Amino acid sequence: MEGLGPRILHQAGYPVRRDNLHDKHWKPLLERAGLPDIRFHDLRHTCATLLLTKGVHPKIVSEMLGYSSIAITLDTYSHVIPGMQEAAARAMEDALGE
Repeated sequence: MEGLGPRILHQAGYPVRRDNLHDKHWKPLLERAGLPDIRFHDLRHTCATLLLTKGVHPKIVSEMLGYSSIAITLDTYSHVIPGMQEAAARAMEDALGE
C-alpha cells in the first residue's frame, strides 16, 4: 500500500472501501446527528477552515492536509483567515513607525 496516500483501514488492517464507508457508516452518522448529507471530503475543508480561523499558521494547516505547497492552502483558504489584511496594514505601520 506504499505510495497510495492516507487510507482508512478496517480493524483487520485492509483498506475500507470508499462506497462501504459512505453508505454503511458516514451517511447513518450524519442522519443520527441531524446533519445535512455532506461529502466525507468536506471534513478536510472544515478542518482547514476551523484551524485557520483559530489562528493556526497556514504552513501547519498545509502540512496537516498533506498539501505539497503552502500556496495551495493560501489560494484555497486565505479568505477565512481573520484580519489578514488588517494585520498586514498594522505591521507596515509598525515597521514605518507610524
